[in-house]
Amino acid sequence: MSTTMRAKLQISKIERLAGSEKLTMNAVCPPSFDKDGLHEDSTFSKYSPSATLDIHITNPALLGKFNPGEKYYVDFTQAE
Repeated sequence: MSTTMRAKLQISKIERLAGSEKLTMNAVCPPSFDKDGLHEDSTFSKYSPSATLDIHITNPALLGKFNPGEKYYVDFTQAE
């Protein structure tokens, strides 16, 4: 049985280097306390309250395409 998970991360920092970029992403936080969980970020925050992902990108087609504050879904599927 394969394990899968979806996280929602937000870019908190970008280090733009010569020919590459390092993105730092963190788990999303709701804009304010939402006891009813109606805001999507509240639901993601409830089940994945803490996460950090650093990714170093060297693909020229992707450089300059990401910006701090943007949010992304990150899907995890177990590799064979």
